Amino acid sequence: MNNLTSGEIRKRFLKFFEKRGHSILPSAPLVPENDPSVLFNTAGMQPLVPYLLGEEHPAGKRLADAQKCVRTNDIEEVGDNTHFTFFEMLGNWSLGDYFKKESLQWSWEFLTDKEEGLALDPQRIFVTVFEGNEDAPRDEEAYEIWKNIFEKAGLNPEGKIFFMDAESNWWSAGDNGPCGPDSEIFYDRTEKGLSSLTKEAFMEADDRQDIVEVWNNVFMEFLKKDGKVAGKLDKRNVDTGAGLERLTAIIQNKKSPYETDLFIEGVELIEEKTGKKYIDFQRDFRILLDHLRTSVFLISDGVIPANKDQGYILRRLLRRATLKMKELNFAFSDIPFLADIFIKKYGEVYSNILEKSEEIKREIEQEVNNFSKTLEKGMREFEKIVNPEVKNNNICKIDFGSVEVTGPAVNEISGDDIFKLVTTYGFPVELIREEAGKRNLLLDEDGFRKKMEEHSKKSATASAGKFKGGLGGDSPKIRAFHTATHLMLAGLQKFAGEGVHQKGSNITEERARFDFTHEGKVEREILDKVEDYVNGAIKAGAEVVTEEMEKEKARAEGVEGSFWEKYPDVVKVWTIKDKEGNIYSRELCGGPHAKNTSELAQFGKFKIKKESSSSAGVRRIKAVFEKE
Repeated sequence: MNNLTSGEIRKRFLKFFEKRGHSILPSAPLVPENDPSVLFNTAGMQPLVPYLLGEEHPAGKRLADAQKCVRTNDIEEVGDNTHFTFFEMLGNWSLGDYFKKESLQWSWEFLTDKEEGLALDPQRIFVTVFEGNEDAPRDEEAYEIWKNIFEKAGLNPEGKIFFMDAESNWWSAGDNGPCGPDSEIFYDRTEKGLSSLTKEAFMEADDRQDIVEVWNNVFMEFLKKDGKVAGKLDKRNVDTGAGLERLTAIIQNKKSPYETDLFIEGVELIEEKTGKKYIDFQRDFRILLDHLRTSVFLISDGVIPANKDQGYILRRLLRRATLKMKELNFAFSDIPFLADIFIKKYGEVYSNILEKSEEIKREIEQEVNNFSKTLEKGMREFEKIVNPEVKNNNICKIDFGSVEVTGPAVNEISGDDIFKLVTTYGFPVELIREEAGKRNLLLDEDGFRKKMEEHSKKSATASAGKFKGGLGGDSPKIRAFHTATHLMLAGLQKFAGEGVHQKGSNITEERARFDFTHEGKVEREILDKVEDYVNGAIKAGAEVVTEEMEKEKARAEGVEGSFWEKYPDVVKVWTIKDKEGNIYSRELCGGPHAKNTSELAQFGKFKIKKESSSSAGVRRIKAVFEKE
């Protein structure tokens, strides 16, 4: 079935699990709405953590989706056959419903069934299960299920199922929370097929990428406390994930996803515009395509280039992409054509990409053009460092990528100079290496690394408080702040206008930071009224109640909400009302709240300390609780 497109694989997956009683959820945005402890959703299960911890999901106990994910921890690996900064994770979940038997059987069926699934060759499938340790026993149950599956398919399970250690086949949310064994499914990609393997041969084939992991089934049945397994969970959950990019490469029989329909139009466009062949500049093509695709998705979900947080990641990706454009001689004027390929490719699935298509192209063009100017400044500084004549006479003859050296050069670039070029002038270290290589100059990379480590330590210290006790921590004070932001939003709409809507929030134990739509500064007089509104609701001892209703009904009734696209068809609506029935706030939300506004009083009076601009058309408030 190698004629299936990536879009058809996605549809087939969701249809397969919908038929088996799963509610199909829309993808959550890439930026988590209520979790300041992370920059992006990095896995399919991340938006569902509250429900995996026991909270009931309004869509039911069986869920499935295609979740947008961004990971940049291994950005340097992008360009090989398997790494991407953006990817889609197909997943299905059981929240206290089915367990190992159904999960593994359905995974097998979807991969191998010719009518409903992907029609992959069963003989090329290998699986791993947990071998056991001091925390949990060997997973004989999963082994027996797989043994039965292989035998029913007419295959000998010997040489197909391998027991692996916790590093490979144990999942944990951290030192505290749910955990359990998992079972991974691998597919043989060799030309002739490997049929049966010893464990050692299997591991070697995995290292060579002759076989690749295509699906992981996690069985959450244990509870970890302070780093140790303390017992079993009341409800056992299943969390599975299959990467769409990897599945697409297998189905279309391509060496990597970059040769599939996900990227091939971009490959062809770059070849056409540059006259260069993908086969000769494979890594450069891949990095440019990966980073531009990720940028399209990030901007569509509200991220703009900046010097911190999500904006910094976007800026870094676009700057790396700019370097590749220069190396490939890809004209900046052709950027909109390349962006359009991804906009059209994903626009039907993720409508916000189409809605923001012009903004996406504008932000990309602007950042690339600005960075090009930064590179020119960086090149001048680079020349001053390596060429004393340029420095002394304040002259510089530059043709990017081919600088004319007019005098004696230094033999080595110091760590301090590399650090200055990178941090002060935004000159990428990759380019420093490249330009130094052209001149046979040495680089003090050890000195540079030490300077960067010192810099990183300072930045970690500065930001440590920012993420302390975020919504992921779910403390009483976090709940209080979160409840207060609902009231503050309602107060802003009452006194600053109905055009006010949430654009983002970041809550710690010390303060609430709240971004909202509004043109121009909000005067202190209005902010005082909003403060009084919040404190009045706290004094009233208003009850905080939740109800489930159809999403469209909630919209029709005027329920306040942001990021509607991330919620399922049945949603949770939180209403804050007093004993007389006066409603202070009615809002769509999935986070933790106080049960009664009187709980907020223990932390003091609600105070708005600062109101400022966040970005064009968006204002930012910093609020605290102060004891009198």
